[in-house]
Amino acid sequence: MKILSFVLSSVLMGAMLFAEEKPSVPKLSPGFEKLKTLTGEWSAKTEDGQPVRVSYKVVSNGSAVMEMLSMGKGEGDMVTVYHLNGDNLMLTHYCSAQNQPRMKAEPVTGEVKSLTFSFLDATNLAGPDAGHMNRLAVSFLDKGRFTQEWTWRENGKDAHTAVFQFERKK
Repeated sequence: MKILSFVLSSVLMGAMLFAEEKPSVPKLSPGFEKLKTLTGEWSAKTEDGQPVRVSYKVVSNGSAVMEMLSMGKGEGDMVTVYHLNGDNLMLTHYCSAQNQPRMKAEPVTGEVKSLTFSFLDATNLAGPDAGHMNRLAVSFLDKGRFTQEWTWRENGKDAHTAVFQFERKK
């Protein structure tokens, strides 16, 4: 009986030593938490009055926020995924230009009134002068309104900024 107890104790201790650690809980990011509040459907208009729709959904067990942007000009839908990389708030924009810029947000302290994302790198970019989204500024106006300012860069300089003021639909 003593041998059986010793064997069982040894097995249990070994199992405890080699048990997998639970994944660490990510740190809270005020900017990321603010993005989660956009969950739902929103609408705006382009500079020439065309409808723009955007929707947000928290996905991947709360680790990402997916944005689906529809310009209504036949450009197709674009997807942007926001997520944390350690302490950094990041995004990957799956653009209708068929490249995928990644951007990193500037750190935010205090109440989150805006987020500014700047170009880090891109996949499927023909070269450094090829056109791509280079910057995104998001301003939270109130619970029912926010703005996005998307800056397009081409030939080494900012070529155009599209500004959308969204209003909550759902």
